[in-house]
Amino acid sequence: MKADSLIHQQSKDIIEKRRIRIIAFYLPQFHPIPENDEWWGKGFTEWTNTAKAKPLFRGHYQPHIPADLGFYDLRVPETRKAQAEMAREYGIEAFCYYHYWFAGKRLLERPFNEVLSSGEPNFPFCLCWANQTWTGIWHGVPNRILIEQTYPGDDDHINHFNVLLKAFSDKRYVTIDNKPLFIIYRPQEIPEIKKMIDLWRKLAEKSGLQGLYLVGVSWDPSVSISKYGFDGSVTHKFPPLNRKVSKKNPVKWVIREIYFMRGKPTIYSYKNIMFELYNHRNSDIEDYPCSIPNWDNTPRSGKNGLVFNESNPELFRMHFKMAIDKIKKYSPEHKIIFIKSWNEWAEGNHLEPDLKFGKGYLNVIKEEVLKNSP
Repeated sequence: MKADSLIHQQSKDIIEKRRIRIIAFYLPQFHPIPENDEWWGKGFTEWTNTAKAKPLFRGHYQPHIPADLGFYDLRVPETRKAQAEMAREYGIEAFCYYHYWFAGKRLLERPFNEVLSSGEPNFPFCLCWANQTWTGIWHGVPNRILIEQTYPGDDDHINHFNVLLKAFSDKRYVTIDNKPLFIIYRPQEIPEIKKMIDLWRKLAEKSGLQGLYLVGVSWDPSVSISKYGFDGSVTHKFPPLNRKVSKKNPVKWVIREIYFMRGKPTIYSYKNIMFELYNHRNSDIEDYPCSIPNWDNTPRSGKNGLVFNESNPELFRMHFKMAIDKIKKYSPEHKIIFIKSWNEWAEGNHLEPDLKFGKGYLNVIKEEVLKNSP
C-alpha cells in the first residue's frame, strides 16, 4: 500500500473510532485576486485588515498575530499541507471550505481547486456554499454592492451541481451515511429552495452517488428549515440577530453599551454569552452545534464591529463541552460539531495559533476529543 493511501486509511480508521467528529470552517481569502485588488487595493487579502488592527478600548486584544503558520499565502502547497497536519494532530477531522458561486462566476476558488486537482493534502474536506451578496457592510458602506448573489433558475443549479461533482466524487470528501455532506449558508434566500434540493438529489443519483447529505445554516432558532428538504441544520446564533436589548427584555450576558454609545464596537462578555451560542430548541431534524472559540471583527469593521471580549481556551473548553453534550444522543457517524472557524483572522475567529494563546484552543479540542473516544 502506498504511503499516502496508508495515511488516508489510518485517518479513516481513527475517524470511525471517534465518538465525535470535528469539522472546521475554512476561509480561502488569503491570496490576492483581481476582484479584491479592484475593490480594496492591490494585493489585498484577509491579512491586510488583520495586520492593521488596533485596540479600540481598554483591554481590547488586537491585533491577532499568527504564530506557527505565519502570514501565509494559500497559493503555496506547503502551507496547505502544514494546516492539514496541524488540524489532524489536534483532532480536527476535516476542513469545510467556503465555496463562492455567483450564477456561474466563482471567487477565491484557487486554493480548493488546487487541493482537489493535486490530491494534496490528503486530508478530508467538504464544502459550504456561502451564498451571500458581497457588500461593503463591514466597512461601513452597506449600500455598496461588490458582487450580487442571484439565482437564475434550474440551468444554473444544474451547472453548479456539475462543477461540484468532482469534489463530491473525491475519496477525501466527507460523507454521512455514504452521502457527500454539503452545507448552504443562507438557505432561506434561495427561491424555491426545496425544488433546487430535489433537483440536486436526482442529479446525484444519476451521477452514481448514493445521494447528498444537505445541511442548512439556521440563523433563527425559532424557525425549522426541515420543510425545505434538508437532512440537518447547523445554527449560527449571534446575539444582534436573535435578541433585542432593552430594559423590558433583560439579557443574561454582559453588554458594555457605553462603548457603543461612544462610537465603539458592540462588546459582549464571552464568559456570559458562550452559554447562548447554541440552539436550545427541539428540532425535527438533527441540529449540529457550531462552537465559536472567539469573535472580534473590528479589524474589518472598526466601530461597527462585534466583539466577544476576553475569550480564552479554558472558557472555550466549557463552551465546547456543551456542544459535546448536545450530540451525545446522535448515532456515531452523526456526532458532528462544527467549529467557526479554522482561520477567519480578520474576524478574530480562528483555531490557528496566535502569539497570545499559541495552540491553546487546539489543545482543548484534542483533549476533549480524546476524553470522548473509546
